[in-house]
Amino acid sequence: MLKAVIFDFDGVIADTEPIHLGAFQRTLDGLGIRLTEEDYYARYLAYDDKTFFRRFLGDRGYEHEDSLIEELIQRKSGHYDNLIRGNIEILPGVRSFIEKIAGKYRIAIGSGAMKGEITDILEFAGIRGLFEIIVGAEDIENCKPAPDVYLEVLRRLNESSSASENISADECLVVEDSVSGIKAALAAGMKCLAVTNSYSADELSSAHMVRESLSSVRTEDLGALF
Repeated sequence: MLKAVIFDFDGVIADTEPIHLGAFQRTLDGLGIRLTEEDYYARYLAYDDKTFFRRFLGDRGYEHEDSLIEELIQRKSGHYDNLIRGNIEILPGVRSFIEKIAGKYRIAIGSGAMKGEITDILEFAGIRGLFEIIVGAEDIENCKPAPDVYLEVLRRLNESSSASENISADECLVVEDSVSGIKAALAAGMKCLAVTNSYSADELSSAHMVRESLSSVRTEDLGALF
């Protein structure tokens, strides 16, 4: 039986993937390194900032220490703040979908974004109160495709004072937009609904259900998965 729906954030709740890409590009421009859109979506989307810079610089053979990574994270955060200002867009169907399932299932977010970035957008859009638990990049050790973020969400749901009974992983549905995110959900033992906001349906075919957007998902579709 389905008891909890856990949402990724970037590319699922808000159209922020292009904003993150632009912030990474501006940051790397300062090092004289080019990041293409194709490379980002093919290899790095769904990484948290720290993992992105470590992997990207390592792939380029660019020597780096932890102090440089921390500096780049701060620069990227500044670029992100500038780019997101006035450009917050909640994706189609999100609000109505969440309102439909509210009260039926427990609702949470598990994301590789920083928690402050998530809550700022949710509060701006007036939907922060719809989510019981939010787990961000600073709350976990390993980013997607590792299952850490979704397992941490489940742990917190079960520790919440509002929990009347424990939820198991196979009673959770994850909503994702990326290949790495699907891998994380499956590795956590959860089912996955993927939306084609960032990748094609073929690329997301390992999910239990793939839809163009949350606008086309009915509550009975969710129950059928379980």
